[in-house]
Amino acid sequence: MADQSIISALVLGLIEGLTEFLPVSSTAHVLLASHFLGFQSPGNTFAVLIQLGAILAILLVYSRKLLEIAMDIPTSPRARRFVLTVLVAFLPAAVIGALAHDFIKTVLFETPMLICIVLILGGFVLLAVDKMQFKPKYHDVMDYPLSLALKIGFFQCLAMVPGTSRSGATIVGALLMGADKRSAAEFSFFLAMPTMLGAFTLDLYKNRNMLSFDDGAMIAIGFVAAFITAVFVVRSLLDFVSSRGYAAFAYWRIAIGAIGLIALYLGA
Repeated sequence: MADQSIISALVLGLIEGLTEFLPVSSTAHVLLASHFLGFQSPGNTFAVLIQLGAILAILLVYSRKLLEIAMDIPTSPRARRFVLTVLVAFLPAAVIGALAHDFIKTVLFETPMLICIVLILGGFVLLAVDKMQFKPKYHDVMDYPLSLALKIGFFQCLAMVPGTSRSGATIVGALLMGADKRSAAEFSFFLAMPTMLGAFTLDLYKNRNMLSFDDGAMIAIGFVAAFITAVFVVRSLLDFVSSRGYAAFAYWRIAIGAIGLIALYLGA
């Protein structure tokens, strides 16, 4: 492995971990950074497979709550309903993602200009949503009804276009459907577990014959970097969005998208 490739994998892993649970689109950041760094990955698998680090970060941070839910499932209807709401929210992405996988990876992932434009548009959407005065009806993810979970699941499917942001789409969807800011972000964390694990498994299976030992080593470096940084983000994000909202992320999206468009125009 070349030193440059190792450094690129490390940088991309840090970017993944820092952005996965922010409404800024980690996939867009990783794909754009890969483009400008000249980092190549067979079938663009790197951007998807290093997300496993972010998944493990959620499992670590929420390990106590996940264990409590698991222990309560046999005796608690509330715990069983919560697990069902997460699975119902995951269902639309599971179906559409499996059907559209090849198009997403070979067309959408390969169009940097589209990614930049979607980043900018999503930034303006976040600004608009952040200024809205909501009257939340749902304050605890354990009490989300199945109908709300399904609607959030369809919003999550918007993130199949890189630049949209999975967390951003689910959070905005939850807010529009009556959730408060904190529980919307928390539900996005829980929904990330089956969604990202499903994407990881599908992508690994589809590209299993394309990956070499060096590819695996690069993915491992990115995975570790993503895990470490994602732990920090997950632990701090809920308090941040509860008190400050999403405007900062909106401006960040717009700035990154604009910079990306300028760089592409200049032939970078």
